[in-house]
Amino acid sequence: MKPLLLIDVDGVLNPMSRPGPDFRPYRCTIGTEVYTVHLNPWHGRRLLDLALTTGSELVWATTWEEHANDWIAPRIGLPALPVIPMRPEDPSEFGETFKTPHVAAYAGRRPFVWFDDQVWAEDEEYLRVHRGLTDFLLIHVDPRSGLTSRHLGMAHEWLTLTGFSQGS
Repeated sequence: MKPLLLIDVDGVLNPMSRPGPDFRPYRCTIGTEVYTVHLNPWHGRRLLDLALTTGSELVWATTWEEHANDWIAPRIGLPALPVIPMRPEDPSEFGETFKTPHVAAYAGRRPFVWFDDQVWAEDEEYLRVHRGLTDFLLIHVDPRSGLTSRHLGMAHEWLTLTGFSQGS
């Protein structure tokens, strides 16, 4: 059972504040909506390296769903990834973000690391108490700065120290 590396887009790969010089702006059209995202190709390389060194599988955990494979992955050097289906209209039961039940259903009993700017104590409690999951690490990413080396280091350390890493 390969561990999962779950990746959000907005606030994680696409910071909400003015990004640094390593980010490039891209205009993405989804249906009739046009979005500007700021992406850093370094993220793709680092996420691939993390997956390779830990024997993990990268998966999109974002409301972009399949659009992440069309608009985000090629701009940061990722292949098409599996996608966790999200339905934002599902109400929260216990204060968790609407994505958390979808993540729990997708992960099943597989260990996972989840990079997201909207994971909180309520999400951890939901996963542990209401879903009985214990083998996960939620990494809250500051949406102003996005994914950093520190976040990736936390994931690598957790995967290797807990023994979930298959690449070490």
